[in-house]
Amino acid sequence: METAMIITAFTTLLVVIDPIGLMPVFLALTQGATPAARRRIAIHACFTAALILLGFAMLGEELLGFIGISMPAFRIAGGVLLFLTALDMLFERRQKRRKSQTEESEEEASDDPSIFPLAIPLIAGPGAIASIILLTGQTSSPLGLASVLGVMLAVIGLVFAFFMAAGYLEKLLGKTGITVATRLLGMLLAALSVQFILDGLASFGFVN
Repeated sequence: METAMIITAFTTLLVVIDPIGLMPVFLALTQGATPAARRRIAIHACFTAALILLGFAMLGEELLGFIGISMPAFRIAGGVLLFLTALDMLFERRQKRRKSQTEESEEEASDDPSIFPLAIPLIAGPGAIASIILLTGQTSSPLGLASVLGVMLAVIGLVFAFFMAAGYLEKLLGKTGITVATRLLGMLLAALSVQFILDGLASFGFVN
């Protein structure tokens, strides 16, 4: 039973979080950053996402209900925030902000994507939060809960591993390739954010 739960949890979280798909997004969001800065951003993002998912795993829907937020509302809010990030990628606003700053430390402090959008909503997004709540709700023993949490940490570890491999992808594509990829990913993120919003509205009965 526990083995089946582990397989189900791993498959669900792997598909929802999608570590491979996040790698080029991480690369686009950290374009021009030093390897040390990129590593710091990856660690911060993965650690924060793990804490967020752990909190929802332990408290679940009670946490959202306590502060008066429904999952559909959370999904809509995540979609709006993700859409703003997509606009930055499409129109290269992030790169313009980087070029206008002279000190690297000031640049990292003012334009750090580790919390938003990497940790949330890209890693610990509405889908991942809903999944972890559902998976922990299906467990009836401390061992089952520990298994789900272990699987979640393993998937986050995969995310970090792919983030660390992003530098090799950057060298492979070059500046032109990165620019093209950033624009394309911006379009994909915009579509994803709209889908988040539509899913949230559908839960309220506004769309079919």
